[in-house]
Amino acid sequence: MTASTRTLFEPLDSGSLHLPNRLVMAPMTRSFAPTGVPTAETAAYYARRAAQDVGLIITEGTLIERPAAGNDPAVPRFYGADALAGWAEVVKAVKAVGGRIWPQIWHVGALRSASQSWRPDSPFESPSGLSRPERTSGVAMTEADIIATIEAFAQAGAQAMRLGFDGVELHGAHGYLIDQFFWAGSNQRTDQWGGATLAQRSRFAAETIAAVRRATRPDFPIAIRLSQWKQQDFPARMALTPQEMEQWLATLVDAGVDVLHCSQRRFWEPEFEGSDLNFAGWAKKLTGLPTITVGSVGLSGEFVAAFGGEVSQPASLDELMRRLDRGDFDLVAVGRALISDPAWGRKVREGRLDELGTYDRAALTTLY
Repeated sequence: MTASTRTLFEPLDSGSLHLPNRLVMAPMTRSFAPTGVPTAETAAYYARRAAQDVGLIITEGTLIERPAAGNDPAVPRFYGADALAGWAEVVKAVKAVGGRIWPQIWHVGALRSASQSWRPDSPFESPSGLSRPERTSGVAMTEADIIATIEAFAQAGAQAMRLGFDGVELHGAHGYLIDQFFWAGSNQRTDQWGGATLAQRSRFAAETIAAVRRATRPDFPIAIRLSQWKQQDFPARMALTPQEMEQWLATLVDAGVDVLHCSQRRFWEPEFEGSDLNFAGWAKKLTGLPTITVGSVGLSGEFVAAFGGEVSQPASLDELMRRLDRGDFDLVAVGRALISDPAWGRKVREGRLDELGTYDRAALTTLY
């Protein structure tokens, strides 16, 4: 290991978190489960990275048991005997090489499928039937729908614990269902699930976290992935000041969340004027909880441009390490670099930076 990346490979022991190092595999949708069931190739894919110095695997988003929770038929489910048996094999494979793993549990809300040939049997659902301001893309959830969805998240959390996962992450970012409740542009409800402030619109997330906590153990780690930006609106920002962010995050902390996974398109960009702290840095400062930073770590460019065909080159880790060494955040999630190279963590730990390769979208065509 080189001195410049030493902190990245130090253990983390904080509350319920006990990890061998600070490197996390970011959750990335792969769509290699055509019947919604993870396969032996899925298990090998995650184990390959866990065996090469990734301290924590967070799986691709997995769907809760709710009509139209997903917008892609090849995304894995986290319910049903067949899918859960597949996830049990994934856990077994990762644990066999000494790894740690959490599932990310997910409901896409009213984000339609890009496919023109597939739709779920039921309408997409969201707080107000909107996917973005003035864009109807589904039906508004009833009170019964909301309660049932919270329970579906809780059941997924309980299954994660039963299967031997080391924790669980809720997907509350990027314009999906939980985030659609946060965002005034998609949550125009006038009942208890809406509200004029971001903190008020956080009730759905808080109730979901609390339900997952009740369904698991007090020491079972629960994370939530958050973002200001939306795939429907890249420049979107919900918390415009540190005070507004503090009120938002406090609702989640009070509900029982343990880890805040703070997504940015570029991790080095400051969140508010007057400070170079990024989103994860501010979240840790405001709550005291462990945070995960993510966004274009180790690569030039960022993932949106990569979808458009841009080839990303290896990038310096100096700025990342400066912030990690300073204590801005506790964990670092790496996405595209780990899709391209399962040995990325091992190479970085051993200082073999000249062996790091490029990323292009062709890497998405295989589950290696």
